[in-house]
Amino acid sequence: MLFSTAILTSVLAASTLVSAAPMHRRGTKMMTSKTLLDAAGAVYFITNEGDQNMIIAASINADGTLNLDRAVSTGGSGAHGLTDPNGPDGLFSQAAIKASAKGQVLATVNAGSGTISLFSIDPATPTNIQQIGNPISSEGEFPMSLAFNDEGSRLCVLNGGTVNGVNCYTVDKSSGLKPIANSLRSLSLNQTTPATGPAGSASQVLFTEDGKQLIASVKGVPPTPGFIAVWDVQDDGSLSADFKSIEPPSGGALPFSMTLIPGKNAVLATDPALGFDIIDLAGNSSSAVKIDGQGATCWSSLSKKTGNFYLTDIGTSIVTEVSIDDKLKATIVKQYNQTAGSATIDNDIATIGDSDFLYVLSPNATSVDVLSLESAGNAKNIDKLDLAGPTKAAGVTINAFNLQGMTHFVSQ
Repeated sequence: MLFSTAILTSVLAASTLVSAAPMHRRGTKMMTSKTLLDAAGAVYFITNEGDQNMIIAASINADGTLNLDRAVSTGGSGAHGLTDPNGPDGLFSQAAIKASAKGQVLATVNAGSGTISLFSIDPATPTNIQQIGNPISSEGEFPMSLAFNDEGSRLCVLNGGTVNGVNCYTVDKSSGLKPIANSLRSLSLNQTTPATGPAGSASQVLFTEDGKQLIASVKGVPPTPGFIAVWDVQDDGSLSADFKSIEPPSGGALPFSMTLIPGKNAVLATDPALGFDIIDLAGNSSSAVKIDGQGATCWSSLSKKTGNFYLTDIGTSIVTEVSIDDKLKATIVKQYNQTAGSATIDNDIATIGDSDFLYVLSPNATSVDVLSLESAGNAKNIDKLDLAGPTKAAGVTINAFNLQGMTHFVSQ
């Protein structure tokens, strides 16, 4: 994807409009003859297909490599945003699917049907997910991003369509999601359903580290910059009536993904206008950082082992490693080339024993790249999980333009 800050033509997204379609019968399609019973964990992403959205689950081996296991229907439909030219990243977002290790639950958006689906995770066999209740309305249009609180007892959704904003739920592990009163809040964006983007679209919803605020990122339409919306979270889960708007630092324009900077009340926000932004939510030490030669840096995650952040660029198919010091000064540590043209999008990092592994969805290569994060400045590609062959054999429809999301579960 190529973002230009003047016009923003993009390779970042989208195919033709996929309309909401009738819900298909729920079901599971296996992609292995024998589920791994001693898996260290699992990763999950979604097909986001218009006729039937499915969660693809792959088990994580002790060495960080992956085995495809099954595809599970969400009971809802996917959708692709409106953009030109067409391409991957149909939801213009990060966190379309999220797992909670503490809550032992998994949730996904169904952008076409305007719903959210909740699943339980079997900690002994984490690819074994079971739907809890029925999909529930997101109370908006084109749901695109999700956030659990730390305990996994609450879930909030970001809607990015004509009816946009956030809405929150309590997580009932017996019956499903229950709307929280006074948590439905509007962003008042001038949008369409499906959303038009990437410029001008919402991106991600996230709880702050202390759980006392809910934040959402919104991309700008240059020269007008985007913003971070901040709501206060009350003890009962309700949200403040209005949000506080924080603009990106000078040079920033398109805040996309957000990854918390531990202990700093700040986030690293990828920004395909130049690279990434450091946004101090208290407004003291924000900065915009250029990544030379970047195409569209849009997704990010944090390694507990190295202490560094890992950003993926759909345009260059490069992973960029970034360190941030105690004064919120950011430094680019190293870059790691992935398969050219693979369109690296959503990523997540799992800790298995004493090791961290980065999982990167590469839709144009219909694969998941696995990198072992040996130490700061030392990441190595160790596996490439093929999706095309096993999904076709199992009768699971995937399309490079629609594949989305990446989250993991490891028992705590």
